[in-house]
Amino acid sequence: MTIPDPLPSPLQVATLVSLCTPSVIALETSGFGPFSVRACTQRDDVLAPPVGTRWDALILADDGSADAAGIAAEAALDTALLIVVRALDPPAVLAWLARGAQDVMLQDELDAPSLPQRIRAAIERKRIEREARKAYATDLETGLPHQQQLIEHMSHLLALREREPSPMAVLALRIEGLATTEARLGREASNVLRRRVAVRLRAGVRASDVVASLGDDSFAVLLGALLSADDAQRVGAKLMASLLKPFAVAGKEVSVAAALGIGQYPHDGTQPEALLRRAVGLAVSSAVQGRAGFANFVESGGQAPAAANDD
Repeated sequence: MTIPDPLPSPLQVATLVSLCTPSVIALETSGFGPFSVRACTQRDDVLAPPVGTRWDALILADDGSADAAGIAAEAALDTALLIVVRALDPPAVLAWLARGAQDVMLQDELDAPSLPQRIRAAIERKRIEREARKAYATDLETGLPHQQQLIEHMSHLLALREREPSPMAVLALRIEGLATTEARLGREASNVLRRRVAVRLRAGVRASDVVASLGDDSFAVLLGALLSADDAQRVGAKLMASLLKPFAVAGKEVSVAAALGIGQYPHDGTQPEALLRRAVGLAVSSAVQGRAGFANFVESGGQAPAAANDD
C-alpha cells in the first residue's frame, strides 16, 4: 500500500457558517488535524484567501442562493467541500454530492465531537480525487483533456505571460439537457450528445486553443492568445450560439441549454486555479440559455430547426 505524502499542518479550514467556541478549540487541537479555522463573512474572503494560504476545506451553508452555488463550484475545484443543510432531503443531498461536495451535514452536527473526523475525511476524499484525476488525464468519452491537463497547459502559458504580457482567458460552459437525454434515450445517447457538444466546441475555436472536459456536464475553453479582453466575450457568444442549435442523436433532434463563465487574465487572477475557479463559478451562478426548460424544442411545442451534422 502506498503511503500518501503528509498534508500540511495545520490544515486550513474556511467557514461561512458559525462555529461555537468549543468546536473551534476541538478542531485546533484534534489529532485528525490540527486545523486552523478562519471565519469568513463574504465571498471574497473564501475565494481570495490571504497570500500563502490555500484552503484545505470549506464549510458552507446551503441557503438556496445562486451565490452559494457559485462559491461551492469555484471552491470545489481544489478544496474539500462540506455543505450544511437545513434538512437531509435526499434529492438535495445527492445534488450537492453531484456538484462535488465531499460531505453534507445538519447544522447541529457542527457541534458534534465527530466534526474533526468528518473534515479530515472530506480532505482525504478530495486528495484521492485529485490523484485520480492526474492518473486519467484524458476524458475517454470525448477524447478531451481533463482539468489537470488544462491546468498544466495554463501554467505553461502564464509563465510565458510573465515575459510577454498579453490577454488570455478561460471559458467555462455548463450544459443542461444531458440528464434528460439519458432519461429519454439512454446512457449511450447521452454519451453521444456529450461527444457532439465537444466536437462543436472544438470546431468553434482555433487549433491553438484548448477545449477540456470538467466533468459530465461542464467544459472549459482556454483562449491562449487574444488581441483584447473583449475577444473572450465574442468567442463565448459564438460558442453559446453554436450550442443552441439542435443535435441529431439516436434519430432524434435534441437541444441543450448552456451557461457561460469567463475568467480573464490578469483581471481575474494570475494563477490557473484562480482563473478556472472564476470561470466555473460564473457559469454555475448564471442562468442557462436555450431549451426553455425542455429537453428539446419539440417538447416545448415549438418547431425545431434542422439539426446540425456533428458526425
